[in-house]
Amino acid sequence: MKTILETKQLCKYYGKNESLVKAIDNVNININKGEFVAIVGKSGSGKSTLLHMLGGLDNPTSGQVIIDGKDIGKMKSDELAIFRRQHIGFIFQYYNLIPSINVWENVVLPIGLDAKNVDKEFVDDVLKVLGVEGKKKNLPSTLSGGQQQRVAIARAIATKPSIILADEPTGNLDSKTEEEVMKLLKLSAKKYNQTIVMITHDESIAKMADRIILIEDGKVKK
Repeated sequence: MKTILETKQLCKYYGKNESLVKAIDNVNININKGEFVAIVGKSGSGKSTLLHMLGGLDNPTSGQVIIDGKDIGKMKSDELAIFRRQHIGFIFQYYNLIPSINVWENVVLPIGLDAKNVDKEFVDDVLKVLGVEGKKKNLPSTLSGGQQQRVAIARAIATKPSIILADEPTGNLDSKTEEEVMKLLKLSAKKYNQTIVMITHDESIAKMADRIILIEDGKVKK
C-alpha cells in the first residue's frame, strides 16, 4: 500500500516553563492511499490541532508532515497555499459554502482558482452520487443542513485531492442526517479511491471508518 500521509515526531507546544502545554506530543502516524481513518478524542485531546497541522493550516513546533512524499513544513507560504488547494480537500462542520453563489459554482470554485478546466462529467457524477445533482442552481440558503454538507463533500472531492480532511463533518446535523451523510462520504471515498482523515468525538461515527486512531493529551494511543 502506498503511504499518502505521514507524520514524524510531530509536536505542537504552547507557552514555556511551568505554563508549557503539549497540544501535540511526538505523534507518528501513517495513512495509506484509499484509507478512511477516524481520529477520535475528547474535547481538548489535541485532535483539532493535529488536523490543522495535517492540512498545513498551523505550523508544528517540531517534526514533519509529509503528504504525497512532500514535506509541507519546508514550503514557503505561497507554495503551501497552492499545494493545499491542489492536494488537500477540506470538509468543515459548518459547511463553509459561499452564500452568494450557487451549488455548482461553490463546488468548482477551488478548481477555478487554479485556472484549471473543470471536468464537468466527473463533477456531475460526484453530485449524483451525493444526491444533489438536482440542486446545481440553488443557493446554499435554500438547502437543508444535510444537503449543504453533501455539497461541501462534493467540493472537497471535485479537485481530485491527494487527501481529504474532515473536521467533525456531521457535528452540525441531526442523527438521521448524520448517518446518511456518513454513508455517502464513505461511498464516495470508495468510488473515487479517496483518502479521508476525519476527526470526531462520536465513537459511533468513528466506527464507520476503516481504522481508528485514538488521541489523548496530545499523544496517539496504540
